[in-house]
Amino acid sequence: MVILNRIYTRTGDDGTTGLGSGERVSKTDLRVEAFGTVDETNAALGLARLHCEKDSKIDLMLMRIQNDLFDLGADLCTKNAKPGKDALRIVDAQVVRLESEIDDLNENLSTLRSFVLPGGSAVSAHLHLARTIARRAERLMVALSATDGEEVNAAALKYINRLSDFFFVAARYMNAQGEGDVLWVPGQNR
Repeated sequence: MVILNRIYTRTGDDGTTGLGSGERVSKTDLRVEAFGTVDETNAALGLARLHCEKDSKIDLMLMRIQNDLFDLGADLCTKNAKPGKDALRIVDAQVVRLESEIDDLNENLSTLRSFVLPGGSAVSAHLHLARTIARRAERLMVALSATDGEEVNAAALKYINRLSDFFFVAARYMNAQGEGDVLWVPGQNR
């Protein structure tokens, strides 16, 4: 249970922050960068949801993902703990759900014959922004997993990889099922 009755603690005034274990690390630590970027992804989703019809299929999916992103942040901020009692971890079922939602949204989209430029509708533009932030989070998580003495949950790595795919497909879906996509025209402005 999380209880926040004081917002500022002054414990980070020295440039450190606490991990889930209580260990203090620099705010520039790669693990902090990773879960901070996951949080940034979540904030971008909040903006995207402002442009969704309330309680629509996409809005409900994004709301579940926002909750998952807090799970992912908790996973990343608890270093080298075992799943279960010791720490909240992303699990394969969350990855499977994302894959299922990607397949559902992608089912009736037209085949792409070019890259898609971020844009079209407001919600699609915000989903593309969330996609690029999620990709940055993924790069940081992969770098963290390659660091000696550091571990990253394999399901968390799968989840963040699928998440950017979900955002891409959801952006197309929200662009009138792909009809409103803005396509790249190579060399158009030469």
